[in-house]
Amino acid sequence: MKRFGDPRVAATFKAYLPEVRARLMALRETIFDVAATTDGVGVLTETLKWGQPSYLTEETGSGTTVRIDRLKGDSGGYAVYFHCQSGLIGQFRELYPDTFAFDGKRAIRFGPEDRPPLGALRHCLALALTHHLRAK
Repeated sequence: MKRFGDPRVAATFKAYLPEVRARLMALRETIFDVAATTDGVGVLTETLKWGQPSYLTEETGSGTTVRIDRLKGDSGGYAVYFHCQSGLIGQFRELYPDTFAFDGKRAIRFGPEDRPPLGALRHCLALALTHHLRAK
């Protein structure tokens, strides 16, 4: 498990309910693993944006910010958020129309009982973390 470099991020994770924290920690590990195994991404910066754990490709500028958080007003649900003007959610809808639940143009949502399809999720994360490389 990757250690927290930012104490604010660690405090945010600690404040989640245990069952949500476990799901978000697994998602966090997946994001770091995808970054480490995807060409051109480099080392991620983990910080808070809008109070949410956020993952930036500051070292290389290869992608757009990926954020994760619990769903507001939902006991146990959580989501992966992407920049709403990036067009990524539209691309994910085309690639995986029946695989994910989407929230508008900004998120892939998971319910408390959902088991994220890791292959598809890893693909979406890789597309986000390399978004700027393809846009050039």
